[in-house]
Amino acid sequence: MPVVIVYGGLGALGSAVVKTFKKHSWKVINVAFDASSDADANIKVSRTDGLSDQGAQALDQIKEILSETKADAVICAAGGWQGGNAASRKFLDSVSASVKQSIDSSAVSASIASRYLKPDGLLALTGAEAVSHGGTPGMIGYGLAKAAVHQMVSSLAMVGSGVSGSVVGVLPITIDTPNNRAAMPDADFSSWTPAAEIADQLFAWAAGQTPCESGRLYKFITKEGATRIE
Repeated sequence: MPVVIVYGGLGALGSAVVKTFKKHSWKVINVAFDASSDADANIKVSRTDGLSDQGAQALDQIKEILSETKADAVICAAGGWQGGNAASRKFLDSVSASVKQSIDSSAVSASIASRYLKPDGLLALTGAEAVSHGGTPGMIGYGLAKAAVHQMVSSLAMVGSGVSGSVVGVLPITIDTPNNRAAMPDADFSSWTPAAEIADQLFAWAAGQTPCESGRLYKFITKEGATRIE
């Protein structure tokens, strides 16, 4: 049975990824702050632990679950949006939260992949399409964190990174989630990408149904309900 390790399997994207891979009879290991009832195994990490401790927790537990086997895919679906410019009252808080949600989760996922991903497996990290255009003055913390994730994808795909297999970045614009709809009720939902569509593409890459280019940042562009990948 093929195995996928999902970091952040409780969020909107992570839940869709867990359900999609389960639907195709993969063994799903969820790494998150809480357990997923849809996953086959759960590794709970602490919100209060530092990056090193969180990574050690995940690596030790994954070793016990996998035993002598390796994972076919490692997917980091974690990351939350944080707004605010440098003058915002909670600017530093937004930077700190973005680093934890996007950079730390991607780093732990990379560490997991370096030890437990098959040589021909897939490591996918979640970035943001908005960051590919340059600066993000209204969401500086979020932008700097996602820019770091994009750089991580490029570095991990290179020889000597410590990770074998293919490494890709997933760059949505806005994911269609209940929280986003509640926060932006007047938005054009037809331009938002369903989480299930991103999950389906991740599965297609992981299962070898469609090829992917290691080191590439794939943009998910949705218009009038139709999604294309660039």
